[in-house]
Order: sequence, then C-alpha cells, then structure tokens
Amino acid sequence: MEEKLKADLKQAQLARDILRVSTLRLLISEINNAKIQKGDSLSGQEMINIIRRELKKRTEAAAGFRQGSREELAGKEEAEAEILKAYLPVQMTDEELTKVVGEVITEEGVTSLQDTGRVIGVVMGRVAGKADGGRVSVLVKEKLTN
Repeated sequence: MEEKLKADLKQAQLARDILRVSTLRLLISEINNAKIQKGDSLSGQEMINIIRRELKKRTEAAAGFRQGSREELAGKEEAEAEILKAYLPVQMTDEELTKVVGEVITEEGVTSLQDTGRVIGVVMGRVAGKADGGRVSVLVKEKLTN
C-alpha cells in the first residue's frame, strides 16, 4: 500500500493537484511516524487504521468548520476525506452488516442492551475494517431494542 501511496503522490505532483499532494504527503508522514514509533514495518491493517484515523479527523474538522460557518474550510476537509476513502477497503452495505449483526446476536445469545459492547467487539472482528464502528454500534443497538 505504501508503494501505491508514493506512486499516487508522484502522479498528483505531475498533475499539479495541490489538494491531493498535501493529503497524500500528510498520510505518508503519518505512516512513517507510526513505523518509527513501532520500530518495524506496518501491516496492511495498521495502515488502514491510520487512514481511518485521518479520515475521522477530516470528518470531525469539517463538522466543526460547518458549525463555525466556515464552508470553504469544511469543503476542503471533505475533499481530503474523499481522497483518503479511496485507500480504504470497500465498505459493507447496510444489508450485509445487518446480517452479520443478526448472526452474532443469535450466536452469542444476547438479548439485552447491556451486552452491546460484547456484540460490537465480535462484529468488528468479523468485518475486519469493512465497516465503521459507528455504523456497527447503531445497528447493534437497533437490533437489541427491537
């Protein structure tokens, strides 16, 4: 994945795509910082987690800028988020995710909201980066309250 990021950075530089260049540089920098901190190379899942963290930062920043009536900055953050999304695995559809949640609830024999955390943990282990934790949480709570 790191090679793909570097190749895409080079392409963006040649195309003079300033937004993509700055976003990819920041992402590559975060990956390098994580490698230094770990003292070893990163697995694919660790890189995906870094991309997710950066995506979350952009989403939260865009919401903050919108609250402060700064549409131009919110738009920039959202554009960066779209660039980052291209490097994440394809997300599961709500139907697929609902099916997995239902299977886990049945297998675990869960009936109350008190076991929400346990169900979310099992579901997140099964979907392995193909679904956002927020979506999983909402679906689990929805299933357990019905």
